[in-house]
Amino acid sequence: MTLDVSNSKATDLVLTVKKNMTAYSLSCLYSFRRCPYAMRARLGLLFAELPVELREITLKNKPAKMLAISPKGTVPVLQLADGVVIEESREIMEWALEQQDPQELMNPKTLHQGNTLIEQNDQEFKHWLDRYKYADRHLEITQTEYRKKGEAFLQILEELLTKNTYLLGDSVTIADIGIMPFVRQFAHVDRDVFYSLPYPKLQIWLKNWLAHPLFIQAMTKFQPWQDGDEPVIFPS
Repeated sequence: MTLDVSNSKATDLVLTVKKNMTAYSLSCLYSFRRCPYAMRARLGLLFAELPVELREITLKNKPAKMLAISPKGTVPVLQLADGVVIEESREIMEWALEQQDPQELMNPKTLHQGNTLIEQNDQEFKHWLDRYKYADRHLEITQTEYRKKGEAFLQILEELLTKNTYLLGDSVTIADIGIMPFVRQFAHVDRDVFYSLPYPKLQIWLKNWLAHPLFIQAMTKFQPWQDGDEPVIFPS
């Protein structure tokens, strides 16, 4: 038996079936647009050219389905089509680029140095970034002093960028997408202050990233997901 696709109802049915089959075969990413960890996960998927079903969440009303697969309740969370769950943004980037890496972000020549930089970002810079951003919650020292603590890492990035267009050369690496969202967050605490600091190469690098087509795509706004919604394919 075949469907008469000239009939509008039959056509709609075929399209619905195809859409559902596509959604069910894709990995599912729980994300929060403004979270730097989620940003780098989305960037990893974009550079890998891997579509996923995206479920935007609100932090005050986390979906039960997300909490069922990842009780820690933080984003991003990627559930693969086979049910495997990846709960760390860095691992999501790596998984995506291990599937396919058309721009060689995980080039073996720079991968070790890139991983070292990301580790320093995650373990040291993020500590001071949080205190700089939320200085009213951490009164041990002033916001300016927290900013200066964070600048130690910015100085390392500035030095790298005096030699290269990107952190580790003339092409994007996993270090760039793994670190940029956090530099962006640091800059957005006080843009006037950030752009007055003596890091001209870093400032240009950040501005270029903010205008990068894939970053703009990564920052597409979606309505918060609710169970029963039509699947949102990212990138659409």
